[in-house]
Amino acid sequence: MSDVRYKRILLKMGGEALAGPGGFGIDPQRAKEVAQVVKDVHDLGVQIALVIGAGNLWRGSDGTTHGMERSTADHIGMLATVMNALAMKDVLERGGVVTRVQTAFEVRTIAEPYIRLRAIRHMEKGRVVIIAGGTGNPYFTTDSAGALRAMELNAEVMIKATKVGAIYDDDPMKNPNAKPFARLSYLEFLSLRLRVLDTTAVSLCMDNNMPIVVLNFWQKDSVKRLVMGETVGTTISA
Repeated sequence: MSDVRYKRILLKMGGEALAGPGGFGIDPQRAKEVAQVVKDVHDLGVQIALVIGAGNLWRGSDGTTHGMERSTADHIGMLATVMNALAMKDVLERGGVVTRVQTAFEVRTIAEPYIRLRAIRHMEKGRVVIIAGGTGNPYFTTDSAGALRAMELNAEVMIKATKVGAIYDDDPMKNPNAKPFARLSYLEFLSLRLRVLDTTAVSLCMDNNMPIVVLNFWQKDSVKRLVMGETVGTTISA
């Protein structure tokens, strides 16, 4: 642990990380790959809280586009995050990592209710805590939930796992000349209106001085190298 820079992290990833080639559903092999990354970091002695989105199962915007009431669409998404959390718990446990799922709303037969001090205690005992259900309220993204939990659990950094290696000044998939940022201030991120993270989440982190690192989750050992002190991806800070 003496060589570890971040001893407690909040890892926020989209549900797409668990999806198969079609970008939908939960692919067992993909989930296993995600779990291996988490395990490698956990084996360093790092305390981990994990927040997963639900884009592989449901997007509230798809429902509202077809006339669904926003609160209903968001509640469906919250339930979908619980499905992803249970899938991740199963594969982590089979890999030897003791894991607890906590939810922002009660589903007592399958998960614990989210209780801040209990979550901290789990992490102190070496358990990975997966927090599902977003904030428990509609109109908030899982990015905002990740930022909120990072603050509540006294994480040292919020890591936003993506498919690209950094934040760029343009879409690197469309513009080969797009330039990556090594570091941005919160205000720079907000003024550039970048869409990598929800602005509510960034504003919350800014108000509480919580650093955010955006990195490519699938780049070999990217999360592990970050917690060991390497400069990886883009850091958003004061």
